[in-house]
Amino acid sequence: MVLVLVLVLVVGAAAVVLGVALVAGATAWRAGVHAHASNKTAAVALTPACVWRISPELVVALDEQFGEPVDAYVNGSQVWLRDDGPGGITLEWRLHPVAGFRRPLDTGTYEVFAAVALALETGGTPPAPPASLWDGLEAFAAYGDEVEPATLRAAVTEALGLAPDAAGLVDHTAVGDEWERTGGRVSIVDGLLRQLGA
Repeated sequence: MVLVLVLVLVVGAAAVVLGVALVAGATAWRAGVHAHASNKTAAVALTPACVWRISPELVVALDEQFGEPVDAYVNGSQVWLRDDGPGGITLEWRLHPVAGFRRPLDTGTYEVFAAVALALETGGTPPAPPASLWDGLEAFAAYGDEVEPATLRAAVTEALGLAPDAAGLVDHTAVGDEWERTGGRVSIVDGLLRQLGA
């Protein structure tokens, strides 16, 4: 009888230990799944940026202050790289094309900006109105340097001579993904301004 009682107690204790182990294992598994899921969710990278809406005055200011772009793309983008950010950091100044950009037929990819700017400055007729080519300008740290939006705003205003229409933190990935998904049929500048609440 005593032997049976001892066996019952041993078996009961083993069951308790096994139950605790199973509960602990299940808890650890849930924690592991949660941690794995959290690791899969990447943090959104936000970039300090300043944005201007397009205007003839903006094109003229770019030409007078910066000269011709250092690069131009078939999609209409015009780019300047300049060390006029806060503390001398390099800024990328990018004139973003309108959705569905079409280059003027008689003007080459690398000639568009210069031709439009010259016409505006001399009272001539540009190959196309600026608003039919570009939506606006964006300036941001070219190589990911950390900078406060307010500090960036002050620096770009001094460099260009025109204050931006909006400044703050933007998600370039979200805007770029939408632009690529639609084959360039959305406005990058509109997307940036929406993020900035402007």
